[in-house]
Amino acid sequence: MNVIIIHGSFGSPKENCFPWLKEELEKLGCKVFVPKFPTPEGQSLQNWLKVFEEYKQYLNEDTVLVGHSLGPAFILNILEELNKPVKTAIFVAGFVGNLNNPKFDEMNKTFTEKEFDWDKIRKNCQSFFVFYSDNDPFVPKERALELARNLGAEAELVRGAGHFNEAAGYTKFPLLLEKIKELSS
Repeated sequence: MNVIIIHGSFGSPKENCFPWLKEELEKLGCKVFVPKFPTPEGQSLQNWLKVFEEYKQYLNEDTVLVGHSLGPAFILNILEELNKPVKTAIFVAGFVGNLNNPKFDEMNKTFTEKEFDWDKIRKNCQSFFVFYSDNDPFVPKERALELARNLGAEAELVRGAGHFNEAAGYTKFPLLLEKIKELSS
């Protein structure tokens, strides 16, 4: 199974639970990729798509996409363009549209300020799952629930998880690992 983990704005492959998750999944025999995208300098959908070009070869019916924060919106843009479906997309603290945070809204607009083709997105991914928190300082839970609704996905509330980042204590995320194991069996 291929797993591709997508970080968010101001993010990197070396933060949050990403190094731990990569290591745990590799122990299970997964091929895991955590691309480094330009952020905050040079952050745009076009620039991220250029970076992602080399990973497209790993997209198939046995691929799990994991996105954090802005990562889910990037994954939605990828799913709109695919010609063959992937297995699963798991979104952590994901959203579409504005967050009413001028700094982030400006940086994220090429990813999120658009009409998504939800039918095509759903057709290009066999299943979706959304994790959200009741105290995320960046993404209101309404945004996460709206995302889940548009995808026809199950959403799971993780109480007190903040933005699921290091600041909230998320250097490991066993629930996410279990969800990937469950969906891959």
